[in-house]
Amino acid sequence: RWLRRRGVAVAPFKAQNMSNNSAVVVGPDGRAGEIGRAQAMQAAACGVPPDLRFNPVLLKPGSDRSSQVVLLGEAVDTITAGNFRSLRPRLSATAFAALAELRAEYDVVVCEGAGSPTEINLRDSDYANMGLARHAGLPTIVVGDIDRGGVFASLFGTVALLDAADQALVAGFVINKFRGDRELLEPGLDMLARLTGRPSYGVLPWHVDLWLDAEDSLAYGRVLGRPAPPRGTEWLDVAVVRLPRISNATDVEALATEPGVRVRLTVEPAEIAAADLVVLPGSKSTVADLEWLRRTGLADVLRAHAAAGRPLLGICGGYQMLARSIDDPVESGRGRVAGLGLLPIQVTFAARKTVARSAGTAFGSVPVTGYEIHHGYVSGADPAPPELIRRSDGRGEGAAADNIFGTHWHGTFAADAFRRRFLTEVARLAGRHGFQVAPDTSFAAARERTLDLLGDLVEE
Repeated sequence: RWLRRRGVAVAPFKAQNMSNNSAVVVGPDGRAGEIGRAQAMQAAACGVPPDLRFNPVLLKPGSDRSSQVVLLGEAVDTITAGNFRSLRPRLSATAFAALAELRAEYDVVVCEGAGSPTEINLRDSDYANMGLARHAGLPTIVVGDIDRGGVFASLFGTVALLDAADQALVAGFVINKFRGDRELLEPGLDMLARLTGRPSYGVLPWHVDLWLDAEDSLAYGRVLGRPAPPRGTEWLDVAVVRLPRISNATDVEALATEPGVRVRLTVEPAEIAAADLVVLPGSKSTVADLEWLRRTGLADVLRAHAAAGRPLLGICGGYQMLARSIDDPVESGRGRVAGLGLLPIQVTFAARKTVARSAGTAFGSVPVTGYEIHHGYVSGADPAPPELIRRSDGRGEGAAADNIFGTHWHGTFAADAFRRRFLTEVARLAGRHGFQVAPDTSFAAARERTLDLLGDLVEE
């Protein structure tokens, strides 16, 4: 954002991202594909459309030992420790070619690493950190998160553990998320410069309003953002189940921008039981996370919440869990398993993933947009529940059956009119008659404020 303000044509790049938080991008050929949400947010900061080349390799973990490989937006394989070396040439060649193309089109490409540049156990196969820097001759800035503690040891140790050729590319440091008096930090920055021969280019403060579009759900605290006071006399409490393999947790961020709406990610049964609205979010491992719900007793809490007539929303994998049954020979290989049985539908997993941007209407004529990333689809319904959304092509999507809602669409709450109408219905079902939806909240404007705030802090 800072470079864009200076008139520089700038693009983001992350050779390899490991995240279940992805965005759908439609390329110039009309093909839809996935990139990390962070790179989509960075594209917005640059004022350019998101591009599949901004994140050529996306790894989506399905377990602790395997990840789906998304190459230039398309799911092509599954990666494990056993086959990484055989896949690495293809992945690195794709990443290097994408970077070369972007460098030819933009004045500046800001390349974000992945994890730490000193994962010395992985250095010989690295193409996302110093392997990328060495390949392309990139000056490298090491960014330290002082909020985690030990930042000087981390920065010094990073340089110390690199070999000489990698060290030669390290240009300096940036401190991130600093709280307190900058003058108290200065002696340490001076000493770090003397020890390493490299300057610190800046110190970015920790700021309470920087929370939108988190790269990982672990970045969220107990409550998302800073909930503004309600416009009416009552709050709405939203509990989002923090599934082990949660995906696209950013879906609920738009709810947290609404005055009087308190959103928390939680695994606490008491918080879920007390919530006005419970959200079952997306999952990269639907069947495994469904088993986790049963094992922890949260499945019973969800059923009790639904039986009490209070609203429950499932998004993508969470929607699939609400079904009577799930037939999954693809993701888990488990075949047919019982769902939570809260919607009269059956879900079947297909080998080919659905990746698309979608639009339609809900609650009669309220416009809504979203995006789809899923292997599962509704293969049967008896009786068919009322649809939640009417697609622009006339087909139905999702379900709105009494107090149970479900959809495969991510990102629907970014549509302001739909979000307001949905929250109004939630308040009615939850008996929060004193809750009043705000008529002027713009989620797009909230995102722009976040990017401008980051730009201001970088400039300062």
